[in-house]
Amino acid sequence: EHHEHTAIPALEKRAHYPLSSVQKRLYIQHQMEGAELSYNMSGLMILIGELDRDRFEAALRGLIGRHEILRTAFEMVDGEPAQVIYPEVDFALEYWQADEEKARELAEGFVRVFELDRPPLLRVGLIGLERNRHILMFDIHHLVSDGVSTGILIDDLLRMYTGENLQPLRIQYKDFAAWQQSEAQSERLKKQEAYWLDVLDGELPQLELPTDFARPPVRSYEGDVLDFAIEGRQSEALQQIADANGATLYMVMLAAYTVLLHKYSGQEDIIVGTPVSGRTHADTEPLIGMFVNTLAIRNYPSGDKMFLTYLEEIKETMLGAYENQDYPFEELVEKVQAARNLSRHPIFDSVFVMETREDRISRFGELTVEPYIEARTVAKFDLTLEVTHEEEGMSGHFEYATKLFTRNMIDNFAEDFLTILSKICEQPHVLLKDLALNGSPEQEEDLLEAIDIVF
Repeated sequence: EHHEHTAIPALEKRAHYPLSSVQKRLYIQHQMEGAELSYNMSGLMILIGELDRDRFEAALRGLIGRHEILRTAFEMVDGEPAQVIYPEVDFALEYWQADEEKARELAEGFVRVFELDRPPLLRVGLIGLERNRHILMFDIHHLVSDGVSTGILIDDLLRMYTGENLQPLRIQYKDFAAWQQSEAQSERLKKQEAYWLDVLDGELPQLELPTDFARPPVRSYEGDVLDFAIEGRQSEALQQIADANGATLYMVMLAAYTVLLHKYSGQEDIIVGTPVSGRTHADTEPLIGMFVNTLAIRNYPSGDKMFLTYLEEIKETMLGAYENQDYPFEELVEKVQAARNLSRHPIFDSVFVMETREDRISRFGELTVEPYIEARTVAKFDLTLEVTHEEEGMSGHFEYATKLFTRNMIDNFAEDFLTILSKICEQPHVLLKDLALNGSPEQEEDLLEAIDIVF
């Protein structure tokens, strides 16, 4: 949704520039103990075909020349972090030749801590497995990139590798960061602020899921992932529920997820975080940078509501949130968070993400691209559910904090989530309290009550 019609102005050259709201938060979080690697965005893919290494490295240098954010350092200026843009930076493509086993070792060691004052906050590596088979490794700091940026980065790189001349960019990320904090924007954001302060009025609920281990005093970023699949027939049925109720599949899945959290926590006031691309201004479309904003979605899943009634509420909530999606989450935290709790994330501990799998790259010029599966060990939140909409159905995965949950517990979550989905497909009018699950504590309470009655 593009609200803006006035162009973002290009700034005159300066020694340093302000950080955007989200960069300020990431900069602070990067300094926290244990968080050093949790904002590295890394990816691996296998390239099949003849790769011209010199041309590839030249394209990477061209990419760094094109996007100032890839030549940006984060330095303290008068006690505040600032962006400093270098005209040139040292960059070399890292290269090894190795067999599959050694390659796995190299890939595991490739993601390393970035020094924020030494650009580029990007490293790229190639492992030659055979003459026409390479593993391409990317590691980039979230301060200078996001999910959409990764697509732009690969696209620009491919076009440069194949010799295309790209139109120069009219503005750069630093222009967006300054514009975001301009007076005209402040006026607009004041109205959005009022919306969010109303949504998050009163005491904010803390999600209390049953955990296998006591919560550590300082939040840990150690994590793991559990994958599961939602079959095509069920995906279609869920899409039909969305269509019949003027909602989106995202809204149906968020409703189901918050019902799961309600069943496990017994709570009827639950806040879940959800990311939005943050690119509501058309001028930001070709830029690499960190634009993502996070919305705090407050839900009220109580047992006596019908699922469809609850879905209608979520629809209204999401429409309001989208209309006010430019208000930076960081500023919201400062306004509403009473006490900072180092063992939790501000405002919410659980996140829901839904993506469409159109963006998987399968060709790079003459080369074929295949995914390279690697283990992930970072969890930024207690629990994140990520659902990907694919041609033949949906795939889901839970990213979870291993200092709180065992894999067995997350297995229960996944099973029960699938149970909720199949029950709402069969009976969309079901009352939330009548959705019976296998592993949730609510069932045990019902059982205990039944035992009390017997004796």
